[in-house]
Amino acid sequence: MVASAGVKSAGSGVFITFEGGDGSGKSTQIERVREWFMARGRKVLVTREPGGTELGIDIRRLVQNGPDNVDPRTEALLYAADRAYHVATVVAPALARDDVVLGDRYIDSSLAYQGAARSLGVEEIRSLSQWATNGLHPCLTFLLDLPPEVGARRRTDQPDRLERESMDFHERVRHEYLRLADAEPERIVVIDAVGTPDEVFAEIRGVLEERFKDDDFSSCTEAFSDGMDASQETPQSQKDSPDVTEPILATLLERQATLWPFADEGAPL
Repeated sequence: MVASAGVKSAGSGVFITFEGGDGSGKSTQIERVREWFMARGRKVLVTREPGGTELGIDIRRLVQNGPDNVDPRTEALLYAADRAYHVATVVAPALARDDVVLGDRYIDSSLAYQGAARSLGVEEIRSLSQWATNGLHPCLTFLLDLPPEVGARRRTDQPDRLERESMDFHERVRHEYLRLADAEPERIVVIDAVGTPDEVFAEIRGVLEERFKDDDFSSCTEAFSDGMDASQETPQSQKDSPDVTEPILATLLERQATLWPFADEGAPL
């Protein structure tokens, strides 16, 4: 097992991450999940990548609002540097204090954006992230899924460098996210993010109540150690099935079509 900062001494610390494309509502749902845990007497740390540290704020500015000629490898390495420092100085110490850590983006973002959409290779980015984090993985990840065009319409501020990428780029991000979810269904829970914030949280709350029955957080704590060895390799289902996202995507499209009028370009949010 890889020795991971904070993993062996995590106690009853709980590490949950939130993933999804731009406009998926991660911040809103993270706040609601924070309140859910606090109501159960847990101390909660909310953080994000990049930007969860002073160094991360500078890296976030460089990556998101820096020059357009930042090449994909530089971008990936900047994210990895942020993640390494973030885990060492924020996430792992919080888990060692038995806190609940809610992270807005983590390794899965790099796999989807840099590994798949930037075509750097998912396995190459996975290896880089494993090394940067010393093997620390969340026990639960909520993937807030919605079509990229919906996320774009929800945007209220000026788009950053990544948000300005083509719709095809964001479709590749979404496809990889769903592929990862199919490969790791116990960790990654896909949440339909097209609905209202209340509807989205109702799905998330159901998962939390199922995973943490009677306020028992031991299953999440155990995942830090039990999942370490398995996390070093790509899940076999992901290796064998290049189109595994199709069943998930088809189901989501059917559900989301009733909530979002895709054919009506002038439809309001």
